[in-house]
Amino acid sequence: MARNSKVEPFVVKDCVLAAIATGRRAQNLRELRDHLQVVHPGSVYYHFWGCLLRPRFDDPEYNNDFASWARHALHDIRLAERLGVIDPADFTDIETLRQELIDIIEERLDETEFLNWAGRDKQFYFVRAQTVVFDTGRRLLHPNELPAAIPVLSLGSIYYHLIDARRREPQFTDDFRSWLERWGGQYADLGQQLAEIDPYFIPLAELRTQLTTIVRSYHFERQLEASVS
Repeated sequence: MARNSKVEPFVVKDCVLAAIATGRRAQNLRELRDHLQVVHPGSVYYHFWGCLLRPRFDDPEYNNDFASWARHALHDIRLAERLGVIDPADFTDIETLRQELIDIIEERLDETEFLNWAGRDKQFYFVRAQTVVFDTGRRLLHPNELPAAIPVLSLGSIYYHLIDARRREPQFTDDFRSWLERWGGQYADLGQQLAEIDPYFIPLAELRTQLTTIVRSYHFERQLEASVS
C-alpha cells in the first residue's frame, strides 16, 4: 500500500453541535413565518440537520423540528406532512431552503381561515447551531484504510465529514469524496457511489453502516480484480 506523497493524509475530526438561543419564538403559523424571514441561517440549518446529531430516545415521526411542531403543537397534520418531506440535501444553500419553508407556510396560511395556536408551553423556540470541531489525532494515509476506519468513526465524525462538509466552501462536497479526488481519478467510481448517498432520512448509525458497506464492497471488488489480472 504505497502512499502518494503528493496527497495529504485524511485528518479525522469529530464534532458536536452547540445550541444557541436566538431569542425568537412562535406560537402560531404566522409568527413562525415572520421569524423565518429574518432568523439567522444557522437556525434553519439546526432545525433540519441538528435532529440527526441530537440524542433521541424514540423513533421520531418527522426529521425536522418544523414538521414536528406543526403536528404536535399546532395539530396541523396537512402542514406537517408537507414540511416533513422536505429534504435539505436537495437545496444548494440555506437561503433556498429557507424560502421553500416560507412558501409552504404561506400556502398553508392562504388555505386556512383560522390560525391554530400552540400552548404557551409548546411554542417554537428558534435555536441556531455552532459546530464545535475536534481533531481526533487520527490520520488516514491511503484510501485502502477506509474499510477499517469508517466502522469505528464516532457519529460526530460521520456528521462532520459526510454532512457538515457539504455546506463548506468552496467544494460543497463531503470530505471523503474531496480526499479521494486528490488521488488522480483512480477512485472516481467509489466517489460516485458516495455521491449517491442521501444522508438526511436515515440515522447517523445507519449512515455509518451504509458508508462501511460501500467502501468494503468497493475494495473487495478491486482486490478480486487484481487477483485475476
